[in-house]
Amino acid sequence: MGVGSRMLEPKSELKDSKNNNNSPIERAPHTKPPFTLSQIKKAIPPHCFQRSLLRSFFYVFRDLFYVTLFYYLATSYFHLLPHPLPYLAWPLYWIFQGCALFAFGLIGHECGHHAFSDYKWIDDMVGFVIHSAILLPYFSFKYSHRRHHSNTGSINRDEAFVPKTKSQMPWFSKYLNNPLGRVLTLGFLLTIGFPSYLTFNLLGRQYDRFASHYDPYSPIYSNNERLQILISDVGVFITIFVLYQLALARGLSWVMLVYGVPMVLVSGWLVLVTYLQHTHPALPHYDSSEWDWLRGALSTVDRDFGVLNSIFHNISNTHVVHHLFPTIPYYNAVEATKAVKPILGEYYRLDETPIIKAVWREAKECLYVESDDESPLYKGVFWYKNK
Repeated sequence: MGVGSRMLEPKSELKDSKNNNNSPIERAPHTKPPFTLSQIKKAIPPHCFQRSLLRSFFYVFRDLFYVTLFYYLATSYFHLLPHPLPYLAWPLYWIFQGCALFAFGLIGHECGHHAFSDYKWIDDMVGFVIHSAILLPYFSFKYSHRRHHSNTGSINRDEAFVPKTKSQMPWFSKYLNNPLGRVLTLGFLLTIGFPSYLTFNLLGRQYDRFASHYDPYSPIYSNNERLQILISDVGVFITIFVLYQLALARGLSWVMLVYGVPMVLVSGWLVLVTYLQHTHPALPHYDSSEWDWLRGALSTVDRDFGVLNSIFHNISNTHVVHHLFPTIPYYNAVEATKAVKPILGEYYRLDETPIIKAVWREAKECLYVESDDESPLYKGVFWYKNK
């Protein structure tokens, strides 16, 4: 799925990046960068910031074409296959349809960033339809995700995949720090992790009361956002009602085969991609004494998903520039990333470790964050550790 073969060096060799040829597994710089956001922006060709409604809709119809094609092949021909070929065909359908639906959902994510068109009402309309179709509350996720972008890298205010300090780790975590425990943890996260985040704010920012993306009065949202949270719930409810009617007409097993299992893969992709973008032994995190927006935005990493990069609208291999300028359309993000690399220098991180190997490495090495005892001047800078 990815390319490259860099392996994680021993933890003792994970040091600050000075004259290290920008190795992806050595610590990124954590001090104030020698450049500003405006200087980074000037390095990007102006046309990269231009949104094309026609081009954006092309990708909507491209993804819809693949979703429709896979559905048509499965429902029209799989029952004609001789035994035992259907047992091979259905898993292939789930994989391909899961990827297609995830790519489709990513366009809704771009709408939430106003990167789809020059018209916010079009962005919200398209994003609402797309996210409702995959059971994702559009406005709820739009607002919490924007707050994630506003507070990336902060262990106090970030919204998603917020790392815990060692003292905050649950009592049972020590029993999961082994191969079987990592398999169970990853299995949970990649199956029901995202629904748990939406419903119970699992792995999200800690609030003083219950927080849920479905609750208009959740502490995640402000008073002027509550009506739109309710509208998001209505969109999800309409999709659930349609699925219920389909289950009555075609059977629950048919709905699960055609829609349910691919949606589990969509959830898995969403967690996997987000986890790898923000979980890495080279990335610093900050408390309120050290955090600032630019350093937080740089505390993410680009990943190489191989052929899936283009299918997934380059969401992973251009994630750094996406955090710096989230309104850049996804189809211009590759060019923008190439433009900012010389400016960012050691502050830019690309890790081309094969994805499966990277997931296992991060699950093993990135358990909690702590500041370094040998760096008293930077007590507000936190690094992933596992012992």
